[in-house]
Amino acid sequence: MNKLYIGNLSDTVSPVDLESVFNDSKIPYTGSFLVKAGYAFVDCPDENWAMKAIETLSGKVEVHGKLIEVEHSVPKRQRSRKIQIRNIPPHLQWELTVDLYCGPLSLGTQVVFIPCWKVLDSVLAQYGSVESCEQVNTDTETAVVNVTYSSKEQAKLAIEKLNGFQLEGYTLKVAYIPDELADPSASSSQAMPTRRGYGHRGPQRQGSPGGATGQNHHNDIPLRMLVPTQFVGAIIGKEGATIRNITKQTQSKIDIHRKENAGASEKPITIHASPEGCSTACKIIMEIMQKEAQDMKLHFHGISSRTALSAMPRSYNDDLPLKILAHNNFVGRLIGKEGRNLKKIEQDTDTKITISPCWLRLQELTLYNPERTITVKGSIETCGKAEEEIMKKIRESYESDLSAMNVEMETVHLFIPAMSVGAIIGKMGQHIKQLSRFAGASIKIAPPETPDAKERMVVITGPPEAQFKAQGRIYGKLKEENFFGPKEEVKLEAHIKVPSYAAGRVIGKGGKTVNELQNLTSAEVVVPRDQIPDENDEVIVKITGHFYACQLAQRKIQEILAQVKRQQQMLQKNANAAAAAAAASGATGNGGASASAAAAAAAGPNGQPQLRRK
Repeated sequence: MNKLYIGNLSDTVSPVDLESVFNDSKIPYTGSFLVKAGYAFVDCPDENWAMKAIETLSGKVEVHGKLIEVEHSVPKRQRSRKIQIRNIPPHLQWELTVDLYCGPLSLGTQVVFIPCWKVLDSVLAQYGSVESCEQVNTDTETAVVNVTYSSKEQAKLAIEKLNGFQLEGYTLKVAYIPDELADPSASSSQAMPTRRGYGHRGPQRQGSPGGATGQNHHNDIPLRMLVPTQFVGAIIGKEGATIRNITKQTQSKIDIHRKENAGASEKPITIHASPEGCSTACKIIMEIMQKEAQDMKLHFHGISSRTALSAMPRSYNDDLPLKILAHNNFVGRLIGKEGRNLKKIEQDTDTKITISPCWLRLQELTLYNPERTITVKGSIETCGKAEEEIMKKIRESYESDLSAMNVEMETVHLFIPAMSVGAIIGKMGQHIKQLSRFAGASIKIAPPETPDAKERMVVITGPPEAQFKAQGRIYGKLKEENFFGPKEEVKLEAHIKVPSYAAGRVIGKGGKTVNELQNLTSAEVVVPRDQIPDENDEVIVKITGHFYACQLAQRKIQEILAQVKRQQQMLQKNANAAAAAAAASGATGNGGASASAAAAAAAGPNGQPQLRRK
């Protein structure tokens, strides 16, 4: 969203006039201004500068006696369900949604903030069903949010009613933002799936494996840190001021997962930014923690001497270690053969680095945690240098994996109770976004089939590991939120699609394979009879059961499909070889025709290799 529309222009305005306005406000632009009768277009270097231009210029700067209007340039075909609301009162900032604040000197006291977003929620809800609401980081005191409604009619009504609306003394400014999925020129694969007619998978989610190659993927690997729980309040700051300043200074997005692992002594922080932005934010956070540790040390000194100091954590007397979370897949390459890579980083940065052991037992997998903890001990400066080297190696490993592997993406449709949708989405869509980032999967909830539907479909797209993590968290959330009884096992129905010619292999002769699947996994596996293949020549396989049963059944079916695919490729290879041999032998006339017929017979109808059933 870096293309801008500049409106309410006088007919005498020239590109030079607009260049002067942008230069005076120190707002960069790319290319030239395209000036039309009464309006103009221009590109900014990125979305952040576009937002800066809107906030700085729109309704505030005169050109030839008229106040100009600056908005995102949104083609008509992309004006659908997404809108942006600006000039939201500053005391309704996003950070005020936190309901508990653990201050470093509170000694267990909890300070409660009032969730003021409820005021905005009630206003938005007057015009339709809100699917998501995300805050946009800006340099202004007032807040900006991007809102997605369930339909374009609701979004249009919200723009008409909310633009100029007075909210606690502030005049709201509302405009469309691009909705790529609404663009009819986009690929048909972006169609929304439905329960009976599953469309193609949507566009690749930014940051997920298997995305477009040839681009810079560095931003796909965020920096994940562990920080002591008692320092979280200081990192957030009063009314979120500290964390807001860090995000502005480093051009980053920082998520503090305060509600994960309730009661844990440490909380994860995720920093999304450029490698330089991640490193800068990391150092700032370490400096905040170090200062708080020193303040707490003085606080303990002030209470009493020996008793208080003995109760104070030992780490407060020393430099706090930096703890980085890294996916287990990358840790081996970080360590290097015989630990050479890790030893070199230690020597180059004058730090001591340890890595938590790898637990691969089933009981650990129930925590859905594939990450290991890298602990770096040293000064803030040396830890910062070590972080740069560690993350550089991890990013290199990620890039290598992307270029070396073609990740098999899977799409699973999981059906959940309709009443549980709110819990899965979370307030302002925060839970489903965190889950998507955690799992590395695209997670979307399809609209209900009917107004009184008792189930909703969750569309999960990602590689096998992402499926395990995403589905596991959804099962756990339903149990945690009491949508199933205390002694009731969470059982859900999942649908996967298989090529119609492979459905028989899933069923097996006389139903033997599907019966073995059910006995092995304890899941109910059904391939409905008399299915009409969809436009992709695929049919549905239904799997119902508890989490591990459902996961095992999915994996076994995927193994069957992979085997069928390999057999197809082998048969096709043999058919091609036979045709090539016949051509090379110089066969002509009837002989050539016979060779062509043999190759066609090997390939089967429609060019598909034939699979013989035993």
